[in-house]
Amino acid sequence: MELISSSFANGAPIPGDFAFCVPDPDAHVRLGPNRNPHLVWQGVPTGTLSFALVCHDPDAPTKPDDVNQEGREVPEDLPRTDFFHWVVAELPPDLTEVAEGEFADGVVAHGQKSAAGPHGCRQGRNDYTSWFAGDPDMEGDYFGYDGPCPPWNDSLVHRYVFTVFALDTAGLDLPAGFGGGDLRAAIETHILDSASWVGTYTLNARLR
Repeated sequence: MELISSSFANGAPIPGDFAFCVPDPDAHVRLGPNRNPHLVWQGVPTGTLSFALVCHDPDAPTKPDDVNQEGREVPEDLPRTDFFHWVVAELPPDLTEVAEGEFADGVVAHGQKSAAGPHGCRQGRNDYTSWFAGDPDMEGDYFGYDGPCPPWNDSLVHRYVFTVFALDTAGLDLPAGFGGGDLRAAIETHILDSASWVGTYTLNARLR
């Protein structure tokens, strides 16, 4: 399979149109347009009964001590972990393209409320659900796509890996409000093929 996007080149910076947060000269960051990028895939294997779609950031800090703290930077050598930005199951087998802004167009405080997505798919909760837990202005269930917003003082430029999986099953055994880890576990024995497209993003003024 091959995955392509017209929204940004493979390995290139992601434009602010597709980010949850964009740079702000006074407050470091502000909320961004938060549109999902365009994706199109080809070379679908015979026997594909559905697709799954994941976007994850493998560069999320594992410790919050320095995150978004004035006069400090998150160390580049800090161990990192996955942060899921988009988790989608049961896209139909005849679908080969997702349009810009089709799954998300703007930041929704407290998150998108519905797990039902375009094309009859099931949307999982992304990791902003846990990130905003306890924040009265933002906490909620964040279904669907929400784009990049790495720490504005991170010394590492973050990568965002968009992956489409062709699966040999039309349905998956997933709990309500499933997340990225749940989806990965559910598709593990059903993957016929997959393809990825990678973008980068930073809010650190020193690295832009």
